[in-house]
Amino acid sequence: MAQELVHIDVDKPLFDLKTFTGRFQYYAWMTDPRTVLLSSDRLLQAKQMIDKCRAAANTIVALQVPGGMLITGGMLAFYRTVPAVVLWQFINQSFNAVVNYTNRNANSPTSVKQLGISYAMATTSALVAAIGCKNYWSRKAPPLFQRFVPFAAVAAANCVNIPFMRQTEILNGIDVKNSDGEVVGQSRLAAIKGISEVVLSRITMAAPGMLVLPFIMQRLEKWPVYNRIKWINAPFQTLMVGCFLCFMVPTACALFPQQCGLDSSTMRRFEPELYEQMEQRTQGNVPKRVYFNKGL
Repeated sequence: MAQELVHIDVDKPLFDLKTFTGRFQYYAWMTDPRTVLLSSDRLLQAKQMIDKCRAAANTIVALQVPGGMLITGGMLAFYRTVPAVVLWQFINQSFNAVVNYTNRNANSPTSVKQLGISYAMATTSALVAAIGCKNYWSRKAPPLFQRFVPFAAVAAANCVNIPFMRQTEILNGIDVKNSDGEVVGQSRLAAIKGISEVVLSRITMAAPGMLVLPFIMQRLEKWPVYNRIKWINAPFQTLMVGCFLCFMVPTACALFPQQCGLDSSTMRRFEPELYEQMEQRTQGNVPKRVYFNKGL
């Protein structure tokens, strides 16, 4: 008996992105670190098969777990001296710059100047937060608090780096669509909402590993057996961070829908000039709600 062929629409996701579970499954698949191990020939075959560059882009996304694991492990293990803090923050922000650029809204061009400014601002904010917290907590708080210096730096840098990297979207607005997927206008509010959700997702992604692991390490370092094996400190923390990230990367990405919504009445109130342009473009048939891609 012949089997019925099923046509697959490669432009549609494999999972239901309207639910948290569906988004979690989708991002767990997208960020699967095993993708990094695929050969160039295999990626080229996939690219030719669907006539698009999604395979290469997925490799960048898949680096989020192994790359974040190694860098976060380094920040948590080497936090005691200022030079170590500075070195690992520079490494972290270099990695973040690549991730933020590849996961921006593709319809909004980003210049080399913008990339440089956002990188400099993010690195500066991370260093100010890290060194400031380290100096303050070393005098005013128990030693445990110094272990939270990397998280303070990461949170501060995310609040600066992503908005600066995507400042063109905030200044000019991004495309918004109706329920049929047709572009009906631009909105700066949509850009602000999307970027805010990305910032919150990035901080949530890092929080469990960088906030829970210090408590675990404080307990472990009291064990004589653990202290006798000095070299295991960095590898152990890196491995633990990887375990956290394997779960938290898809979880954080799934917190908000990829296609966000915005009431057009909100646009009419806060950006009337763009609302008027949308009225003209739709000949008065403005949808009650518009949708946009928030980026990652």
